[in-house]
Amino acid sequence: ERQLVESGGGLAQAGGSLRLSCAASGFDFDDYAFGWFRQAPGKEREAVGCLSRSDGSTSYGDSVKGRFTISSDDAKNTVYLQMNSLKPEDTAVYYCNAETVGNDYWGQGTQVTVSS
Repeated sequence: ERQLVESGGGLAQAGGSLRLSCAASGFDFDDYAFGWFRQAPGKEREAVGCLSRSDGSTSYGDSVKGRFTISSDDAKNTVYLQMNSLKPEDTAVYYCNAETVGNDYWGQGTQVTVSS
């Protein structure tokens, strides 16, 4: 069974940092692109960034560019989202996504709350 489990969310102050983890089980890790999305109350789900396992390239949404970094640990089949210089507008539920041709998987989400 393929499963994505996020962890690392919580409460942070503006200007602080958090690191989210996404443990991927049951996946052929190299066959998937992994992404992070977020959804704030009353707003649509927004793409935060993604990591291509085929070439290691990353891309980020404009609102987080320069502050957030996606990385992975092959040995642990885990994808990370390092979030620095957090802002109150980063408050949202953060979701991990794994995508390959014809398949799309989501984690259950982890809450991130940034206080001003």
